[in-house]
Amino acid sequence: MSSQDEQFQEAAPGPAASSAQDGMTWWYRWLCRIAGVVGGMSCAFAGLWNCVTINPLNIAAGVWMMLNAFVLFLCEAPFCCQFIEFANAAAARADQLRPWQKAAFYCGMAAFPVMLSLTLTTLFGNAVAFGTGVLYGLSALGKKGDAISYARIHQQQKQMDEEKLTGAMEGQAL
Repeated sequence: MSSQDEQFQEAAPGPAASSAQDGMTWWYRWLCRIAGVVGGMSCAFAGLWNCVTINPLNIAAGVWMMLNAFVLFLCEAPFCCQFIEFANAAAARADQLRPWQKAAFYCGMAAFPVMLSLTLTTLFGNAVAFGTGVLYGLSALGKKGDAISYARIHQQQKQMDEEKLTGAMEGQAL
């Protein structure tokens, strides 16, 4: 076993540990991963298309988009980068990030080329990558509460409002 494999074993938590840690269901985790792979493909194709120009800002945005595609593939689908030695270690570290950290990273990564060169190619090319960040951001918000909890909170707020209203009415009557 090489030192890289040992690092991967130490860095990668078990699937149950990471799932319990961030509160994501298995199907939502796969949805985020598939969105990341599709976002990587759209960034790669749009970035390549963006580089076929003479405008230097378009070329810079295209190169950045292809870098985004590489990072998305590296983090979300390390099997696509199997000939890169550090791919598994980088993917294990990316899996340890909290969903809100991934959301901020992916959204920021996708917004930068659009700020460099605002064209339809950069907008549509980065839309799915930005959507991946949004999916991770939604998972960071957590699960929706049940109806019983909401009804209790609503009832308590209603009682507090009625008490304030009756207290104000008594103050005006005196």
